[in-house]
Amino acid sequence: MRTDMLIRYEGMRALRERLGPVEAEKFIVLIRREPFDYTEWQQTLWQNKSVDELFEAAKQQSSE
Repeated sequence: MRTDMLIRYEGMRALRERLGPVEAEKFIVLIRREPFDYTEWQQTLWQNKSVDELFEAAKQQSSE
């Protein structure tokens, strides 16, 4: 299992690579500004998608 420090480092690196440094920081500010329940968000995020639709989207995303 990874340490908290390593997870934070890899998470920030992923955000910077995907969003760039400015938008990664903005994302962090947005998350910290308002109450956010990640578990609740995940439960409602994909509720209108089938497993097959999610699988196809993940395949497409990984090939980009």
